[in-house]
Amino acid sequence: MNRRRTPNNFTYVSPCVKYMIFLLNFIFWLFGGLLIGVGLYAFVDKWQATGWVKVETVYDIILNISLVMIISGGVIFVVSFAGCVGALRENTCLLKFYSLCLLIFFLLEMAVAIIGFVFPHTMQSMLEESFTEKIIDSYREDPDLQNFIDFAQQEFRCCGLSSEGFMDWSKNEYFNCSSPSVERCGVPFSCCMNATDISGGLMNIMCGYGVQELPVAEAGKKVWTSGCIEMVRIWAERNLYTIAGVALGVALAQLLVIYLAKTLEGQIELQKSRWNT
Repeated sequence: MNRRRTPNNFTYVSPCVKYMIFLLNFIFWLFGGLLIGVGLYAFVDKWQATGWVKVETVYDIILNISLVMIISGGVIFVVSFAGCVGALRENTCLLKFYSLCLLIFFLLEMAVAIIGFVFPHTMQSMLEESFTEKIIDSYREDPDLQNFIDFAQQEFRCCGLSSEGFMDWSKNEYFNCSSPSVERCGVPFSCCMNATDISGGLMNIMCGYGVQELPVAEAGKKVWTSGCIEMVRIWAERNLYTIAGVALGVALAQLLVIYLAKTLEGQIELQKSRWNT
């Protein structure tokens, strides 16, 4: 039998808003837990393989992919957990913390987007000055970072990071011309235009040997000579409308969730005031 809704049963809290926030944050809570799990697995695996993990400066943390995954997953896990519990238990303190975190994320994203789109060359210079030497120097020391660099150089058809291009690899102890290694004056195979032997289908890891000793025009026939940060900037400029559309969609979604959280918070406060009176 259906029961009539009486004034005593009335509530200001909308179940639709409440459970929408809960469901969205539950998905992100699981995603955050997954990131933590994968990051921990990668960190332990690296520890067992190398016997050490260098964590001395902020750059060591930023350039350690497993640690970045753990930290990112931890932030997502905590914030989404606050959203889940805050919505389910109608806890205004947790909802305020949740909406404040989302607002901070939104403002940081907007700041990066403005600098990136309005001052692209300034952003490029900042990245080159901050990370080029650290990333190049860490190649071969961190297997995850090495795989990431090789992937980026192959996908964006670039070599090195800064405007110096392939000559950035002279800063690496293995590819420096003063190195006793057989790779001296060379670049990684991922810089090569044709790193795969077509007849045998094997990767020619020696294709970049001695490239630093060649003139730029001659080296350009064997390897990509432009830096990856510049190539990423060019790619972003070519796909500006697509990136802007995705960024706008993400921003609107964040604003919607913030609005829902503040709406639910207001409804809970109204309900509490009704109970008090």
